[in-house]
Amino acid sequence: MSSTPSLLAIDPQHKRERRKQARPGELLQAALSLFVEKGFAATRVEEVAALAGVSKGTLFLYFETKEDLLKAVIRENIANLFPAWNEEFNSFQGSSSEMLRYAMRSWWERIGNTPASGIPKLVMGEAQNFPEIATFYHAEVIEPGVALIRRILQRGIDCGEFRKIDLDQAVHTVYAPMIFLMMWKNSMGLCSSGIQIDPVRFIEMQVDVLLHGVTV
Repeated sequence: MSSTPSLLAIDPQHKRERRKQARPGELLQAALSLFVEKGFAATRVEEVAALAGVSKGTLFLYFETKEDLLKAVIRENIANLFPAWNEEFNSFQGSSSEMLRYAMRSWWERIGNTPASGIPKLVMGEAQNFPEIATFYHAEVIEPGVALIRRILQRGIDCGEFRKIDLDQAVHTVYAPMIFLMMWKNSMGLCSSGIQIDPVRFIEMQVDVLLHGVTV
């Protein structure tokens, strides 16, 4: 007995709608790849559209300007992760030391070990010529990231697990190694032939030094 394909499976209109819904994600993926590889200024919107398999006109249906496209890339790949992190920490049952270790490990898994790791280098390289992008990145990524780290450290101080420290400076000691890893992955490592850094071991060492120092 032969089966008849569902109308949904063969309906051209349904296929067009599914394709239309997928386009923003495909454009963002293409833009991330090209922006990281070539830089923001050097990337033409025609190249992004071509890589995503659409016309330039289609790209502008979703993003009014190239700057809007980059902002969407930053939001999709980094900024949108912070609400989920904060929700996880709302119900975190472990110690503040464990929370710090978890935060740095999950940062590597969700950002550092993905194509999004090239975004910080991209923004730093373009910030002087595109101050609007720099301002956006600060508001959408740096401020929430600093607040998240500060929350972990403050939690440790409040429960007596961490000693009282200057939080304004301490947050930088936590995220600086993560910035270093992304820079190493996307530029510095390419200039350091023969030097190998294991990101997972590096993060574990950074957490250990932050929590226990280096003295006996």
